[in-house]
Formats: sequence, structure tokens, C-alpha cells
Amino acid sequence: RAMQKLIVTSSTYKQSSHASPELLAKDPDNMLLARGPAFRLTAEMIRDAALKASGLLSDKIGGPSVKPYQPDGLWSVNSEVYKQDSGADVYRRSLYTFWRRTNPPPSMSTFDAPLRASCIVQRQKTSTPLQSLVLLNDPQFIEAAKVLSVNSLKRYSEINDRIVYCYRSLTARKPSAKEMNVLEKLYSSQYEKFKTDPTKMKGWLNAGQYKIGKEKDLPAIAAGAVVASAIMNSDAFVTKR
Repeated sequence: RAMQKLIVTSSTYKQSSHASPELLAKDPDNMLLARGPAFRLTAEMIRDAALKASGLLSDKIGGPSVKPYQPDGLWSVNSEVYKQDSGADVYRRSLYTFWRRTNPPPSMSTFDAPLRASCIVQRQKTSTPLQSLVLLNDPQFIEAAKVLSVNSLKRYSEINDRIVYCYRSLTARKPSAKEMNVLEKLYSSQYEKFKTDPTKMKGWLNAGQYKIGKEKDLPAIAAGAVVASAIMNSDAFVTKR
């Protein structure tokens, strides 16, 4: 543990994975550790990062496995019923997710979590359209986006500040001017759509077990959730650089 802490807090490890043309020419294979690593987060890290950013992640340590959100009929192939947990158990770290080898959690499998039928040295890392579908449609991620939007609305009144808050919570950095421009346009278009047709925001507001309180500006919450979801689907969230 001490060695791991030394590595991840070192100036070498904390370097960006982006490198100048001169640096790439001098050290193309990064043998001199001239730049940091770049890799897509693992299945467990992606789910936990979304929950942590929204403030939903449970900090409880230990205890039995839990059954978070999963698709309906998940265990029907074995003539059994998947009984989803409720309350704080839904937000336990992915380490505690109940795992059945014949029916592994689909969202984790999509992000290359191993099947656990045999030991592996290194996980496969892919980038597929199915991964985007999970981030866009899985109740766990939609709910996290909704709660993050609620939290931003409680803290800030200005749209720009709320967007920056969501972005920093998910990526640990501020958005660039180009990224900010795109997200502002997305928020404005979604806000107008939800104000014109409130029925279109029900999916964003009703996802998961978290219930929205007495917040009055529901279109703002839904539009913020769309922005947070867009950030979750970006390289800035899923890739460690």
C-alpha cells in the first residue's frame, strides 16, 4: 500500500499522457517515463466514479454482496428471479456487487470485466458502441446524472457555474472554452425542449430510486442531467490521462 501511494503521488505518475511532437520523437515508447499513462477506466471504476461524483456512493465497508440495478429478466435463463436491493445498498461500491458466473452484471461485462471463470493477468480494454449505450441508458448512470444536476442547482444559480461544477465533479478538471461552449448550447437546447414539452423529461427525473424534493425548476434539473450524461460519455470521464 505504501508503494502504491508513493507511485500515484509521484510527479512522474501525475504527468499528462499528452506529449509534444519533440517528446514523442525523443521517447516514442515512453521508456524514459516522459509522459503519464492513458487508459480507459475499468468497469468498476466507471460506475463508482459516477456514483462518487453525484454523492450517492455509499462509504460502508464490508458486509454481504448487494444487488444493484440490473435489466429485467436477468436470471430468467436459469428460471430464477433477480431481486434488486433498495436503499443505500444500491449505491455500494462495485466491489460488493453480487456476481453470478453464469449471469454476470451486463454493464460490467460490456466494459470488459472478466468472467471470473479463470484467472487473468491483464484485462482486455475495448471501445465499443455498447459502452456508450450503457452510459446513456443504464439507470445507475442516469440517476447519477440527475442527482449531480440537483446538487449543482442547489449550489449555483448561474448556468455556467452549474456546468463547471458537474464537469469538475466527473473529470477533476475545468472544461476548456470549446467544451464549455458545446455544453452551454446543449443545456440551452434541452432546457427549451423540456419547457415546451414536460413529458420528455420524465425519463430523466424518474430514473432510479432517488426522488426529487421540492425543487421547482424541473426543466433545469432535467437539462442539467442531460449535460452530466454527455460528460459521462466523453473521453474526459472514461479515460485516465
